[in-house]
Amino acid sequence: MTTTVIPPAVRPPAGPAHRDGNVLRWLGAYTASMIGDNVFYIALSWAAVRSGTPSQAGLVMAVSAVPRALLMLGGGVVADRFGPRRVVIGSDAVRCAAVLTVAALLFVAHPGLWLLALLAVVFGIVDAVFMPAVGALPARVTGRDQLARVQGMRGLAVRFANVVGAPLGGLGVALGGSATAFALAGLLIAVSVPLLISVRMRETPPAGGANTANTADAANTAPAGAEAVGPPGDPDGSPDGVPARGDASGPHARVPDAEDGAAAVPERPATAWRDLRDGLRYIRGHRVLAPLIVTIALGDLGFVGPLNVGLALLADRRGWGASGMGLVVAAFGAGAGAAALLLAWRGTLPRAGSAGAAALLGGSVAIGALAQVPGVGAAVGVALAIGLLAGLSGALCGALLQTQSDPAYLGRVTAVAGIVSLGLAPLSMPLTAAAIGWWGTGPVFAGSAVVCGLGGVVALAVRDLRRAELPR
Repeated sequence: MTTTVIPPAVRPPAGPAHRDGNVLRWLGAYTASMIGDNVFYIALSWAAVRSGTPSQAGLVMAVSAVPRALLMLGGGVVADRFGPRRVVIGSDAVRCAAVLTVAALLFVAHPGLWLLALLAVVFGIVDAVFMPAVGALPARVTGRDQLARVQGMRGLAVRFANVVGAPLGGLGVALGGSATAFALAGLLIAVSVPLLISVRMRETPPAGGANTANTADAANTAPAGAEAVGPPGDPDGSPDGVPARGDASGPHARVPDAEDGAAAVPERPATAWRDLRDGLRYIRGHRVLAPLIVTIALGDLGFVGPLNVGLALLADRRGWGASGMGLVVAAFGAGAGAAALLLAWRGTLPRAGSAGAAALLGGSVAIGALAQVPGVGAAVGVALAIGLLAGLSGALCGALLQTQSDPAYLGRVTAVAGIVSLGLAPLSMPLTAAAIGWWGTGPVFAGSAVVCGLGGVVALAVRDLRRAELPR
């Protein structure tokens, strides 16, 4: 049996990403979903605290991390096989339905912690497919030369969601308790669905179209601004049940048929396990992606502990108080937002691999210095530098991850990077707290700075990553 694919229509280039209505619709959907997430976690934490002991509330907040970490590799396979937009739309629909159902139950009854724990587990399972799909979606929405700018825009959306989401969640709790806050979160997530449905997908090159040992430059054979257009009902712009032209990420890879002027070749069924192994093999053999993921892992492992639990303990030992800690956190957020704004404005930076490594090394030095400053004013300045440097490094690494990956593998690549950032890095928080109790803030922050700095050393030591550039 052969598969006949309708050639997609091609539209002219859409221009810069910040002026592209297609990208802006995607960004609006992403922002609404992220704000809803922030409101959801405020509502969940408040409901858990009101329904149980502090330790039980902490367990409810942490339980979603387990299925997310265990299932994310499989989520990357799902995103690549079925298309990231289809997966994101389905994930947001499930999350919206789950949150609104819990809100309705809380309005009429008090079911207890078991319902909150179940909701957290559902969110963790859905996040395992949602996060890789979200990471793979920008490459289907815009051209490679705009992916760095889109990465900056995405960083600004995350900062905006963090700033707006917590007060909205608090307002919902104040007005009507956890049930109202959950309802608000569900409605915000629901806003993303029609926006995502209106987003048009670009043509996806075939798997292996890029040089898997070096870069994905050859993969993007579609003209800039090309989009796949198909019959209604298929969010990826292809006939129902048929992968988009050149998309080898569906349940069956496309094969030549008589209309291609070649002899028909029987389809080779692709299993999820084979897709997963192919993705891991692709990453392992890629001269840029493999060291880049190691760089991201080391940076996150050295960064997450000190800037989360470590900062609270540092503020307590220095006598800065909650207000002082809030100023330091705000300064970090401002620095990270400035880095995202810079990338969104410039669209690219020269010598991206070297620049990201240098920013990571500078940020690691600032992390070690944060534990040595005595006053709040100096800590605010150091935190601003950490946010700027770490934010710039993170944005450049994310942009390189997008532009160096073959789009057919991007869901799996994002999943591997996500496991490191969302699965392994959070494990450093309890270890950081315990280590500070044994040795104090100075040695622990210094050790974390060394781990973070090793990421920059790896990036500088690997020639292909050091010389990696973003498209212009």
